[in-house]
Amino acid sequence: MKSSKPTPTIAPRPNGPYVVKGVQELYAADGRAFPVSPAFSLCRCGKSANKPFCDGSHARTGFSSVRQSNSEDDVRATYAGRDITIYDNRSICAHAGVCSDSLGSVFRSGQSPWIDPNGAAAESIAAVVRNCPSGALSYALKGRDFVEEPAAPSIRLEKNGPYRVTGGVGLLNESFGQGASPRRYTLCRCGQSKNKPFCDGSHWDAGFEG
Repeated sequence: MKSSKPTPTIAPRPNGPYVVKGVQELYAADGRAFPVSPAFSLCRCGKSANKPFCDGSHARTGFSSVRQSNSEDDVRATYAGRDITIYDNRSICAHAGVCSDSLGSVFRSGQSPWIDPNGAAAESIAAVVRNCPSGALSYALKGRDFVEEPAAPSIRLEKNGPYRVTGGVGLLNESFGQGASPRRYTLCRCGQSKNKPFCDGSHWDAGFEG
């Protein structure tokens, strides 16, 4: 009898690393693949000398994994347009800039409301939303919410930023934000996020490199 593959999971350890099991694809920001074992630990304090892997620095530096964000900020806003409805939960945004850099007529930084669902063709908007690394953005077309296609479980390091997780890797003992997809999300690896384990863009202010 063939043994089944283990369910891919990430377990954020209290004040410690991310323990990853069953994920065979781990990539650097430049696309280079890291060799991995069936179980490995990824740094989440930002201090490891062996990034992305944990070297125990969290214990020496007094890293705290306590979430400091306000649960009242966990709200999914709705922006209904003629052809597409865009959903947005700011509390889990990693501030990667994918949306505003790609389609500034819709995702308008510094304006209110910051999303104009009629600012571009629905197909163009949907393509950008599907590339949102954190899953803060989602959408519905013709009244039907977008459902992501199955993909291989993988983790990619964003340059000087978070871990980008795709492919439905289970995140153990953590709750997702309203409307967030468990199939794609971003995890803090600078150690500074107030919304741990999720990235909140703090790596920009911290000047994180890795």
